[in-house]
Amino acid sequence: MMDDSDATSARYRELIDQLQQLNMIGIALSKEKDTSELLKQILTCAIDLTNSDGGTIYSIKEGNAEFAFMCSHTLGITPDQPLSKKPQPIPLYLDDGKANDQTVVVYVALSNVTINIDDVYVGGKFDFTGSKQVDKKLNYRTKSMLTIPLCDQENTVIGVLQLINALEKDKKTIVPFSSKRQLVAESLASQAAITLTNQQLIEDQKALFEGFIKVIASAIDEKSPYTSNHCFRVPELALLIAGAVKDDCKHAYQDKHFTEEQIYELKIAAWLHDCGKVTTPEHVIDKSTKLETIIDRIDTVKQRYEHLKLQAENNALKQQLAAAGMTPNTNITEQVQQLDEELAFLEAANTGGEFMSAESQERVKMIGQQQMHYQNGAHEALLTEEEIYNLCIAKGTLTTEERLTINNHIVVTQKMLHTLPYPQYLKNVVEIAGNHHEKRDGSGYPQGLTGDELSLQARIMCIADVFEALTAADRPYKRPNTLSESINIMQKMDADGHFDTTLLNFCIEQDVFKQYAEQFLAEEQCC
Repeated sequence: MMDDSDATSARYRELIDQLQQLNMIGIALSKEKDTSELLKQILTCAIDLTNSDGGTIYSIKEGNAEFAFMCSHTLGITPDQPLSKKPQPIPLYLDDGKANDQTVVVYVALSNVTINIDDVYVGGKFDFTGSKQVDKKLNYRTKSMLTIPLCDQENTVIGVLQLINALEKDKKTIVPFSSKRQLVAESLASQAAITLTNQQLIEDQKALFEGFIKVIASAIDEKSPYTSNHCFRVPELALLIAGAVKDDCKHAYQDKHFTEEQIYELKIAAWLHDCGKVTTPEHVIDKSTKLETIIDRIDTVKQRYEHLKLQAENNALKQQLAAAGMTPNTNITEQVQQLDEELAFLEAANTGGEFMSAESQERVKMIGQQQMHYQNGAHEALLTEEEIYNLCIAKGTLTTEERLTINNHIVVTQKMLHTLPYPQYLKNVVEIAGNHHEKRDGSGYPQGLTGDELSLQARIMCIADVFEALTAADRPYKRPNTLSESINIMQKMDADGHFDTTLLNFCIEQDVFKQYAEQFLAEEQCC
């Protein structure tokens, strides 16, 4: 028989064991970053610590007690096991505005007090009709029940923990929840609620951060109707590429496994990669033709040609008047045709393209030197030097100066991103977002880094940014390329030292571009 000192020692040992368990549980809970997994752990730890047969945990959201997870040793139900039919949320208030406090979970959520019931079948003020129906269906007997609120730092109930059927040490005999077990469960609930609150705060901050980033990206896209959704589509393609790398088991990246944090870091960087464009002038971003400023100055050139045609006709009439009775000047028709051909050539040159030959540029200069004469005796060249300079742009619609203005957005991006205080898991955002215009051979900008100096995430961004631009249907200076055309252009660019060749070939082999096309391109482009 155990004397008093032995009994006291046993109680102390039991208390120390429980404190150690609570401490270990607290450490384990604090390491969990996923809210769903955290709820599962809270439930299973509470069941184990109180030697219960099972339990349920609820989240309090938007006026409801929402079922999260349940566990029952007797019924063989684990928190990871999907239920055939998930219980409906329990409203905290009825349609008439009265508290739904006949339900014990709701009562605990609204009153913020623990309810300890020895036997739910014996009297009491709560309605357990639902529990009894489930018992009958599953051949189970719910008896003792402990329902505990989970409160945040402001003492607001954010969840409810409900434990079912406390057991004796034999794991068979159902007993009421003792005051000791209730105290232990409440201690765990308090500790768990703090962890849950911290996790929720982190998730809320994360959601706010992501929302702010998307607002910036949307503002950049809205700034120009011709690049709308670029900041949305690039992250989608970047994540498709990263996902393929992560899942690769037998190809180029079988030894490279992105962590979830690295994937998230890439996602944030992709959303922010063009944030510097907020400072780029709209007339440069939106420049659809070589002569476009506020207006397309090709219309002014057309007016000048109308002047030249009138000038030619007037000269012909003067000749006829000077030599009355002679036949009209037959050269006038040829002159007008030549002027129309020149104007058509200038209009075509104004649209830009992948390449403008030296011969075409020389013809622009010769045409531009033609003189327009006025009645007052003044004369001037058909095209200004600035117009000739613009019309002779060899590729695209931007002058060297305008292209430098566009390119400067990446410098601004890096400056802007360097000002943000990143947590450790986002420390590489600036490197990833700020280097998407670098090239494998070091000819990119702004720093001229080579492929070996870029992280894999940054090399993914280089590919995602270019492929999206090639296939985009909202650019004013080109038609959208098809899937096959875009891949061919990417391969030609790669031959010139643009991309990570291994990564580009991997994207093609794994049909990453095809997956992107099926989701985001028009049907006629998916060829």
